[in-house]
Amino acid sequence: MRKLVTTTFVTLDGIMQAPGGPGEDDTGGFKSGGWSANYWDDLMSQVMGEIFAKNPDILLGRKTYDIFAGYWPFHRDELGASNLNNAQKYVVSRTLDRVNWENSTLIKGDVVKEITRLKGLEGPEMQVHGSSNLIQTLLKHNLIDEMHLWIFPVAVGNGKRFFGEGTIPSGFKLLESRTASTGVIIATYANSGELKTGSFA
Repeated sequence: MRKLVTTTFVTLDGIMQAPGGPGEDDTGGFKSGGWSANYWDDLMSQVMGEIFAKNPDILLGRKTYDIFAGYWPFHRDELGASNLNNAQKYVVSRTLDRVNWENSTLIKGDVVKEITRLKGLEGPEMQVHGSSNLIQTLLKHNLIDEMHLWIFPVAVGNGKRFFGEGTIPSGFKLLESRTASTGVIIATYANSGELKTGSFA
């Protein structure tokens, strides 16, 4: 079974909504879009290049698909563009009737069953970028094998959280961590099973 890996920009207070810019996702009156923009450095570019160099299949929610499909086909010379444009992409949506970005397949109906089937196929790593609503489904059904969390030194107070309501209580193992010159912590975690509780008493 191949791995399903998420790559997510999050704030110190756990928000993953609209890191790229104002207007990216204003759901719920969110007004802090673009909170990641002033923290990029060479290490972050290197790590992102390493992630895309795995030539993964890409799994996206509808909003992130719309953002990516509206940008990457028209910026083919940028870092990661060829990996994204050439990758097999699976798009989870209840509202789309078709997906026009090259190599894209629409997933409707029983999303959990279809993603479980895709994980069982031979092929490259499956990666999820952004896609906050989709990540909630993946977390609730324990479908994520590894998480790349890029933790930015900012707090925004409200918005869509990576670990939302309904997340299965779990433990995680730190596999790797690196720190950018701007204070961004790039940490990779794997699920280590059920949450273990105890007492200091």
